[in-house]
Amino acid sequence: MVVGLRDGLDSSSRSRTQNEGRLLSYFGQTSGSRNTSPVNRALGFRNPSPSPCRQKVIKTKPRGLDEEMVATFAKAPHPDVYMEDNIWAMLPEDLLNEILARVPPFMIFRLRSVCKRWNSILQDDGFLKFHSQVPSHGPCLITFWKNSQVPQCSVFSLPLKQWYKIPFTFLPQWAFWLVGSSGGLVCLSGLDGLTFRTLVCNPLTQSWRALPSMHYNQHRQMIMVVDRKKRSFKVIAASDIYGDNKSLPTEVYDSKRDSWSLHQTMPTVNLCSSKMAFCDSKLYLETISPLGLMIYHLDAGYWEHIPAKFPRSLLDGYLIAGTQKRLFLVGRIGLYSNLQSIRIWELDHSKVIWIEISRMPPRYFRALLRLSAERFECFGQDNLICFTSWNQVKGLLFDVDKKVWSWIAGCALQTYNSQVCFYEPRFDASIY
Repeated sequence: MVVGLRDGLDSSSRSRTQNEGRLLSYFGQTSGSRNTSPVNRALGFRNPSPSPCRQKVIKTKPRGLDEEMVATFAKAPHPDVYMEDNIWAMLPEDLLNEILARVPPFMIFRLRSVCKRWNSILQDDGFLKFHSQVPSHGPCLITFWKNSQVPQCSVFSLPLKQWYKIPFTFLPQWAFWLVGSSGGLVCLSGLDGLTFRTLVCNPLTQSWRALPSMHYNQHRQMIMVVDRKKRSFKVIAASDIYGDNKSLPTEVYDSKRDSWSLHQTMPTVNLCSSKMAFCDSKLYLETISPLGLMIYHLDAGYWEHIPAKFPRSLLDGYLIAGTQKRLFLVGRIGLYSNLQSIRIWELDHSKVIWIEISRMPPRYFRALLRLSAERFECFGQDNLICFTSWNQVKGLLFDVDKKVWSWIAGCALQTYNSQVCFYEPRFDASIY
């Protein structure tokens, strides 16, 4: 039996529906309403005075890329709507949690100052449950640097095309190197006196904790991996930062056990660089001798080498982990400046060969690298690759799936000592 919505509503449901309608007006959804709510004041929204119907064109660029979606809508005048304080105070807790879970995460910092109740709700299990169920905000870039020994952090939201500053003064002074980010957590390392230490933090919740000391007190090549289903994370420490891996076994930190475990030592090889990529539960590193890739199987805890030969005349090579087991190689080809280009290859796992899938257009290449000997850096996440260089004050973003190139401008990329990586903002990412 199918029951009509209007007939099936009881009195309590009608009351809640009315409250939701008032709440939408309270959030400024009614175009002619006045900005009287604490939410609007916290977010800095401004509602214009009632005006006759007019057409407004909004241009949006999803995920920070060049595509445009134009939405046209009519604006109709409405009388001023006021929401009484007692209605807001009686708003059901689950409805409030569901609404706040859909607010852009960087706006939450302003909402925390509205009242003590909202500040405590952000730590509530009900809010975190709703937040974990809503779609992700989307990829962001996080930059970390120190200004007069004070940690600084800025985040660029690709969906919103805007930079946000996040206070990082809650971190200890020894946190210096940005190891990476995964699943809403950020990993940093540094020297606390003569001791090499590592920490994980959640920038949104302003929480952090130091990991136990490793068995070998030495600066290592490290990478962090978060498993959201198991609500845990692991940190893999491979060879030391200078490539001397003869006497250092691989160490893996497991948040479930809160301890480091020793594994097989990486075989003696000559590494191309200290850059690593984690793809399909495997850690990949480039090697010159023997030529190919070193692979660490995280689940089994052992190393192996595969002879994946690199393209000829490869000058700079970076491994980038994509989605669905995809592994990319980004590098510069050509010995002479007028013949150089940056290309992207994908590893064919079955044939163990690199297949070229894209090239950077010449105009982007000339803008990114003004000198033939200039070095560039790149990093990636979810089939997005970001390029930066020392003399360029903006980053270049490439979407592997859509084959789209776009620039990312902002003052945060101009700092000479800034460290950058992709970041997914999440309140429900636990440091334990």
